[in-house]
Amino acid sequence: MYNSKIIGLGKYVPDHVVTNHDLSKMMDTNDEWIQERTGIQERRWVEIGSGDTTATMGVKAAKIAIERAGIDKDDIDFIIFATLSPDMYFPGPGVQVQHALDIKTVGALDVRNQCSGFVYAISVADNFIKTGMYKNILVIGSELHSHGLDKSTRGRGVSVIFGDGAGAAVLTREENNNKGILSTHLHSQGEHAEELVLTAPGMGTRWVNDILEDNDPDDESYYPYMNGQFVFKNAVVRFSEVIMEGLMKNNLTPENIDMLIPHQANLRIAQFIQKKFKLNDDQVFNNIQKYGNTTAASIPIALTEAWEEGKIKDGDTVVLAAFGSGFTWGSVIINW
Repeated sequence: MYNSKIIGLGKYVPDHVVTNHDLSKMMDTNDEWIQERTGIQERRWVEIGSGDTTATMGVKAAKIAIERAGIDKDDIDFIIFATLSPDMYFPGPGVQVQHALDIKTVGALDVRNQCSGFVYAISVADNFIKTGMYKNILVIGSELHSHGLDKSTRGRGVSVIFGDGAGAAVLTREENNNKGILSTHLHSQGEHAEELVLTAPGMGTRWVNDILEDNDPDDESYYPYMNGQFVFKNAVVRFSEVIMEGLMKNNLTPENIDMLIPHQANLRIAQFIQKKFKLNDDQVFNNIQKYGNTTAASIPIALTEAWEEGKIKDGDTVVLAAFGSGFTWGSVIINW
């Protein structure tokens, strides 16, 4: 059995910055209200006509990650793409990446686990590598939320939170079982699926023909819905549980954490977890203030920035943790 380790990281965010003050011109909201509840000051939104899509942003992040990994694109054996916002209903963006990067005909897998998508994707990649099936796997998290948000006052509770962007990681085989990804831990609780949901278009609810036939301007089924307080209360519990699960699996304690990269859902959640585990500011990395919640892209963007800023060093214990719709959540424990 091998371990897997991350050898290349990359990120891409659109140039277009949307501040809280910009949003106050679109809907009844303000900077103080948004920062108090989420910690977000600004986010990046793709401008129409820019050419940025979920797939193309993922490709841009992937190119950086592959270059930093010091391998050739044709050394990639498999592609895993995590997103809730694919360019097309089907096929998924994994194959678009394979084509855009002109990689040989390797397999491409799409992961639809929303905010925990990158953690799930890393777990899949880790286990493919552990078994010896693949040597080098490209993992991408990318999201384009802005084109699907209700930017009126009606949708402000959700729309102020989300941003666009992509992050990527290259994982490779590691023969030292004490290095790289030590363990991954995944969970779900589907009974709460409708507390954070986008129901249409969906085969089981309202498909495209239903939406077109009704032509209802007040139809909100194709906009995301979130029971914010309920999600928050569950998130802080599940974050804590799954982080401790990973630490205990590896005979570690919170004191051993050198860097925690939480999914950037809400700064208040991250601050709650930081306080609970008695971590200082140098042990937790947050960038939701700049980018908002980029869902499956949030952890790889944050992980890349933390590494670029020299906050992750060889031998550090790095913890990735996420919670999101589904409900799904998970953690990854890494000896960097």
